[in-house]
Amino acid sequence: MFLKNTYNEFIKIAAKPRTYISIAAITLLVGIILFAMKVDGPTYISFITASFEQTLSFEGNIMNGNLMAFIILQMLIIQIPLLVALVTGDLISGEAAMGSIRMLLTKPISRTKILLSKYLAGLIYTLLILVWLGIMSVIVGKIMFGEGDLMVLNSDGLVILKYNDVNWRFFSGFGVAFLALTTVATLSIMLSCFSENSIGPIVSTMSVIILFTIIGSLDVPVFDNIRPYLFTTHMAAWRSFFEDPLPLDNIRQSVVVLLTHIAVFLGIALYKFNKKDILS
Repeated sequence: MFLKNTYNEFIKIAAKPRTYISIAAITLLVGIILFAMKVDGPTYISFITASFEQTLSFEGNIMNGNLMAFIILQMLIIQIPLLVALVTGDLISGEAAMGSIRMLLTKPISRTKILLSKYLAGLIYTLLILVWLGIMSVIVGKIMFGEGDLMVLNSDGLVILKYNDVNWRFFSGFGVAFLALTTVATLSIMLSCFSENSIGPIVSTMSVIILFTIIGSLDVPVFDNIRPYLFTTHMAAWRSFFEDPLPLDNIRQSVVVLLTHIAVFLGIALYKFNKKDILS
């Protein structure tokens, strides 16, 4: 019954036009970036490497698919939460707005299982978005630009990763990115349980992300004790897999913080949904 209900919830998601906005947006944006890099990529790369060319000599295919994929992820991964919230924020509040929540809760299945089936369907949708982003950035990028070592510029300087040491880093990075997007999806579903309209949870989710991001970016001592525990601080943890040596402690901390937020948000959502008044 639970799996059947999850399937039905996913069909509901697939039937909504807004679901395909994410796929279309990712396809269009990645296509534009790849086209721009194909035309003016050497100029962009020379601008990045200019400060190192006096001490280092670069050989081989620098502007390769691995670099294109990293650039695309760096540009787009922060935009994906909006695309996730656009659908997951509507899962409960959308039913309430249409009045179908009453019929839904009369099914011979517990409210907990109903919410979890919606939640699982939302996570499947989130995963599909991320998989499509991976296909467009990594696979299409390598087809267009070929293989090569990955050159990453971070706060510690320039890191060059061998081409045969990159695939597992992308896979692991996408895994942590999925965990971050799961946090966003859980937050939007939690807020959806408190709302009777579709727009509120979407706007509220993005407002929370913006607020936490501002707090995390402000170099003010009063926020120093709060910053490490904000989930937004760890949404870019995927980048840690492209450092050498690998900062395992930082990755573990990010995973723990994200999982903690997921558990708290989901717990609140379950409590509120089980107490929801369908008669008013």
